[in-house]
Amino acid sequence: MWSFETEPEYQQKLDWVRAFVREKIEPIDCLFHQDQTYVVDNQSLRAIMKPLMAEVREQGLWACHLPKALGGSGYGQVPLALLNEILGRSWFAPTIFGTAAPDTGNSEILAHFGTEAQKQEYLQPLLDGDIVSCYAMTEPQGGGDPKQFTTRAVRQPDGSWRLSGRKWYASNARWAKFLIVFAITDPDVPVYQGASLFVIPAERAGVRILRNVGTTFDLPGTGSEGYIEFDGVPLTDADLLGKEGEAFRIAQFRLGGGRVHHAMRSVAQAGKAFDMMCERALSRFTQGSQLSEKQMVQEMIADAWMEIEQFRLFVLRTAWKIDKYNDYKRVKEDISAAKTLASRVVVNTVMKAMKIHGALGISNEMPFGDMLFRGFVMGTADGPDAVHKVVIAKQILRQYQPSNDLFPTEHLVKGVGAAMDRYAAELALPGDKSPWIDYVKQLRAEGHANAL
Repeated sequence: MWSFETEPEYQQKLDWVRAFVREKIEPIDCLFHQDQTYVVDNQSLRAIMKPLMAEVREQGLWACHLPKALGGSGYGQVPLALLNEILGRSWFAPTIFGTAAPDTGNSEILAHFGTEAQKQEYLQPLLDGDIVSCYAMTEPQGGGDPKQFTTRAVRQPDGSWRLSGRKWYASNARWAKFLIVFAITDPDVPVYQGASLFVIPAERAGVRILRNVGTTFDLPGTGSEGYIEFDGVPLTDADLLGKEGEAFRIAQFRLGGGRVHHAMRSVAQAGKAFDMMCERALSRFTQGSQLSEKQMVQEMIADAWMEIEQFRLFVLRTAWKIDKYNDYKRVKEDISAAKTLASRVVVNTVMKAMKIHGALGISNEMPFGDMLFRGFVMGTADGPDAVHKVVIAKQILRQYQPSNDLFPTEHLVKGVGAAMDRYAAELALPGDKSPWIDYVKQLRAEGHANAL
């Protein structure tokens, strides 16, 4: 049974993390653009981050998502969720703790599916924080729908491969030392059996970034997401991650836990906006009283708190179920729901915080604009919310059966008749009863039994 209490030893670590993030990491957000967290040759930023990374390692909290054999702590999803709830307060905290996306997911699949040579060349430097990586899946003509993908790796007569195609919005492409690329290797079978993953050095011949793409408020060409062309890139089986045709199995392994981590970081973002909202409500005096005394403001605070708490508990339960069943497929709808709710909760909370701050809230002197947009991004990243809602509905509907009768199972006329038959002896005793009983008796008396 899941306990709502955290082990005292781990709670002490969480308390240390909370103070560490607030005092030493959150100030970094004021000094550098978010994308700079992936720039390993930014000497100024790295001079700040390296000692902080060392402190994290001393606490045994580096790369906690990985098993101990690979330098992590081997934590389950519940401890990771509680940790990410704190790390989400700062854009730089995940990198300092060795858990930044997409490196987190990439390191997981390299650890579980990579060859020894791949682990030595790519995984260890990634774990050491010396390099960053890219995950290239989305394509410009098909978004995230793999059935529309045209990037192909074609087997050559000598057994090698040639990779051709384009990838859109590839995570951290401009900074990455290597790329994990999703490609079709067998177009004659369903895509779920005909796609493979390749691990490719960024400097490999034929790999070319057409342009760097940012999010809405980034200056032209300054973003970290790449529009990449693969022009006959030479590959061998040594570049395959896992086996040929295993792309979906590996990708789902990567995405399941990652979505839960993103969800808990969203709890942190919403919580940070909520903290600012409450501080403002207690600090601002207008129209004869504090904002905190205005009923509309009280309603916004109450609604925000309830929504965050509900979301937080749902994500923690999802993490608990993953640990319990050790099967992402069994928790598929929970993961999709957590991912979908993340965007909604962040956006709703930040919008309330902006309103309570008035003109200051919409100014560029508060972080709400960026927080709000990041909330919207969560509705698209790792699959759009609409797709996840379809997954949820399909999974839920599998738990139900259609009615084989003309009327639904809970149809009152039918239900009353069945209940009357079950409890006929008891209904003969005195006592007030539902008027439906007499109505159904009348229908039966009139010969309408077949219509019940």
